[in-house]
Amino acid sequence: MIIFGVAFLALCTLTGIFVGELLGKLIGVPANVGGVGIAMVLLILLGSYLKSRGLFTMDSEQGVKFWSAVYIPIVVAMAAQQNVYGALSGGPMAILAGVAAVAIAFALVPVLDRIGRKKLAADEAKPLTNEG
Repeated sequence: MIIFGVAFLALCTLTGIFVGELLGKLIGVPANVGGVGIAMVLLILLGSYLKSRGLFTMDSEQGVKFWSAVYIPIVVAMAAQQNVYGALSGGPMAILAGVAAVAIAFALVPVLDRIGRKKLAADEAKPLTNEG
């Protein structure tokens, strides 16, 4: 059932947040340290384990897929908002680092395109055989 997938996602999220808060307290930071990342790792590892055992059905997987479609864009938007605020309040070095990261990413687009084209050309050059 789809509701089991949603419950599984909620369990991983709550566990991740709890562990993140605990890590924050252990290292003396008054914040959640990696709770969302821990939740995602738990979701992937436990989901794979349950699926390999046949305990995670396709219906349950649909519940996780539904919320992941909604959840990921929200987290990205929240992180982007925090990054912009941090950059503006952090001064010129933070802004310079952000601009440099974007410039490097744009510069790598043609490189990645060439790599993809070489692989595509190599795949097309292979002769097709009719075995079987």
